[in-house]
Amino acid sequence: MSLLYWVIILPLIGCGILLFLPSWDRRSILVTSLGISSITFILSLFLWVLFDSSTAKFQFTTDLFPFISKSSSLHFLIGLDGISLFFVILTCFLIPICILVGWSSIQVSIKEYCIAFLALESLVIAAFSVLDLLIFYIFFESVLIPMFCIIGIWGSRERKIRAAYQFFLYTLVGSLFMLLAILLMYSEAGSTDLHILYATPWSESRQMILWLAFFASFAVKVPMVPVHIWLPEAHVEAPTAGSVILAGILLKLGTYGFLRFSIPLFPEASIYFTPLVQTLSLIAIVYSSLTTLRQVDLKKIIAYSSVAHMGFVTLGLFSLNAQGIEGAVMLMIAHGLVSPALFLLVGCLYDRHKTRLVRYYGGCAQTMPLFALFLVFFTMANISLPGTASFVGEFLVLTGVFQSNTLIATIAASGMVLGGAYALWLCNRVAYGFPKPYYISSFSDLNRREFFILLPFCVGVLWMGVAPEPFLEVIRCSVTNVLTQSSVFINS
Repeated sequence: MSLLYWVIILPLIGCGILLFLPSWDRRSILVTSLGISSITFILSLFLWVLFDSSTAKFQFTTDLFPFISKSSSLHFLIGLDGISLFFVILTCFLIPICILVGWSSIQVSIKEYCIAFLALESLVIAAFSVLDLLIFYIFFESVLIPMFCIIGIWGSRERKIRAAYQFFLYTLVGSLFMLLAILLMYSEAGSTDLHILYATPWSESRQMILWLAFFASFAVKVPMVPVHIWLPEAHVEAPTAGSVILAGILLKLGTYGFLRFSIPLFPEASIYFTPLVQTLSLIAIVYSSLTTLRQVDLKKIIAYSSVAHMGFVTLGLFSLNAQGIEGAVMLMIAHGLVSPALFLLVGCLYDRHKTRLVRYYGGCAQTMPLFALFLVFFTMANISLPGTASFVGEFLVLTGVFQSNTLIATIAASGMVLGGAYALWLCNRVAYGFPKPYYISSFSDLNRREFFILLPFCVGVLWMGVAPEPFLEVIRCSVTNVLTQSSVFINS
């Protein structure tokens, strides 16, 4: 069995171990969960060390469930290329963080909480690495179940059940169109194996229908305007760890789907619908940024900013050239570090004061200097300050888009100005100004656990911003291969 196999299976083994631990033994449950997820993260780093960046072929390929493959036509073949590698590592990095976040804040059903996150880890890694379209759909939808429980059970307010159902139903309904498209592709190609589907020519009219079906599914997951309503609601009601994993990795399943399936499988349809995607992306960037300026809830501000950043990602993907797509992948990884860190900071405030309304905060730099330091740093990263990870991604995206359409690139660049407006406004309101007198007595700075949770995010953001080449080197071959497979050579 390959190393990737154990990265997927180990969290499931952890779930099995947790089932036998007594529910009252809180410390054993947390230590076991943290240990299993940390070992999984270390193994995922070895995937990067052993990865050959000189080839675009899928590596660490193996059959996830060989006993099923022998008795049926389904093949659970898994493998990694330069595009999916970093999403697997990011998933393995965020899960131990989620366990640590709930260390003291989660008081009920701690065993089920840890099992939900470990199961979610296995399902997400499998979705990023599976090489069969139907099996991808199964894992893509299975992710909804643990996330539905995380929002509905451990959410922070009364509307958590409504938010959980909204998240579940929005994504499920959108994905039904993709299921119908997959069945149609199976009836014509006789297989759902990705390599066979890549080699299967589809007529132009068939590509249009299939592309729209896939788009309906992935656009909800990203989410793109106008199907983004579920995201702010889910973020506001989810616990801090739920917001971390939702912003950090689950949103990337949609953009990953565009890059892995929509563009290489339906190249003519991708070119035809590029103006549609670009228009929706621009609306997302401008509209979400303006909406963010109107929000008063800290989590909603970061949630709407996520919609704007994912608009940049879809814009880069459908620039259909190497610079734009490489920038989109880099921006996805950067967003997977910056946005969870901001949610963690909001969680730190909420744990202390049980409110997320901006008007209750002010002058934190005087009473919580460590917190203010991290807030300023990640705010700068969120507005793509040079030297941070987001700058590399957005710069490459705008370079790629500029090569194909200068007007689109110019409008998109204005979104960076609006991003600076809402991010700096939030930072200024929370960190500076006069301290609110009725909160001074209860202000306490970050504790040791919170400090060491946030520190790796700082390291990752600075590393990607100052020395992005190790990341781009791995991504480059696979991006070129996607463009070659789809025969899309527009300005590549």
